[in-house]
Amino acid sequence: MKKLNKKGLVLAFVLLLAILVGLGGFMYYRSGLEPVSHVENPIEFEISEGENADQILKNLKDNYIIKNELVAKLVMKQKGLSDFKAGTYTLDKSWTPEEILTVLNDPNAAMSNQVSITIPEGYWAKDIAETVAENTNVSAEELMALWNDEAFLDEMIAKYEFLDESIKNPELTVALEGYLYPETYFFYRETNARDVTMRFLDEFDRNYQMFKGQLEGSEMSFHDLITLASVVQFESGHPDDMKLIAGIFENRLRDGYRLQSSVTVCYALYEYDSWLDCEQNYEVESPYNTYMIDGLPIGPVCNSGIDAIEAVLNPTPSDYMYFIADVYGDKTVYYATTYEEHLANIEQYLNY
Repeated sequence: MKKLNKKGLVLAFVLLLAILVGLGGFMYYRSGLEPVSHVENPIEFEISEGENADQILKNLKDNYIIKNELVAKLVMKQKGLSDFKAGTYTLDKSWTPEEILTVLNDPNAAMSNQVSITIPEGYWAKDIAETVAENTNVSAEELMALWNDEAFLDEMIAKYEFLDESIKNPELTVALEGYLYPETYFFYRETNARDVTMRFLDEFDRNYQMFKGQLEGSEMSFHDLITLASVVQFESGHPDDMKLIAGIFENRLRDGYRLQSSVTVCYALYEYDSWLDCEQNYEVESPYNTYMIDGLPIGPVCNSGIDAIEAVLNPTPSDYMYFIADVYGDKTVYYATTYEEHLANIEQYLNY
């Protein structure tokens, strides 16, 4: 009887182990069948002449288009989807492995339903909305409304760690200004405002994860940091100047000076014909106008890129307190330590 009991225990253990292995394998397989993303996320993918199935599946995995090479290979064999065609395809990370493999087996798969949209650094939210509207079925009005929609903002604050209650200040012109990351995107021509916005925020989050370690010990809130970065971005497009300008703003904030940045006047006006309008209307009442308020604007004045953010995180130390950009010439930035030097630069380079 003891021998039988021992054999029974061994058999039970082996059976349990087989069940666990089988269950684990099933879960592994099921997970590999799921798409990488649950929101639309178009991406270009190229198959070169001579690439074999293993190379193609590895490239799909390396580009985060599929979760699992082995599961995709099983799908490929089960469905007979191994006749890959060389060429450039537009795939989507929200597709299943079978959907992706089906497209890659179709030599007529085209990009006619896709559009490439480049958002330059320094664009305002309204510029971004108009650019998207020009290339898709989503109107600028839809996007602008969503970017100020309280319920949507609450949902995004819960989803993204870089967003907080600061974006719900009713005095902000556009709540998500500053967080619509400038980059080149592929969108479906037929899409919706929510998916477009999520792409911008996902890209912001991807970059945020790379620099968030530098935020430890910062005396600024993240919203203030992005606000200052937007002013730096608006003032200059060159990384070296950005770091010097960020350092000047740091000096002015430290010593109790107002920032007195003309770009904040531009945003306060929101509509203007020329740069001169921004220079001549510095008394406009607005929580964005740093000629009229102490400290930073209430929120970002454009959507800045990584260089401007890095400039605020790592400004170049100097004794400068003033600067001007030759807006009528080659955009060179001229710096000054004293107000008298600053006035001389204005007289020489701007002459108004």
